[in-house]
Amino acid sequence: MTVVVETTDSETYIGRYDQEDAAGILLLDADLHRGAPGETSRAEFLERAARLGVWPRLRRVIVPRERVAAVRRLGEIPAAAPGGEETPS
Repeated sequence: MTVVVETTDSETYIGRYDQEDAAGILLLDADLHRGAPGETSRAEFLERAARLGVWPRLRRVIVPRERVAAVRRLGEIPAAAPGGEETPS
């Protein structure tokens, strides 16, 4: 299952949930949004991933448990059409 992991800072990960333990959440084939100046917004990053899928830049990554703010399925995020309208469910 593909999940979105939002952290306590400005980073957001999207990837295939593999496992979770005391160290954190292990994601495979993940992408990362850092929230850096000039980068697309978190909302745009999530909408694009919901609409087009994830472009993996990280083969595997562990998001430390103490940095995890929220976890949800990518499928829970509405996919906006290119013109800004939501696609029908």
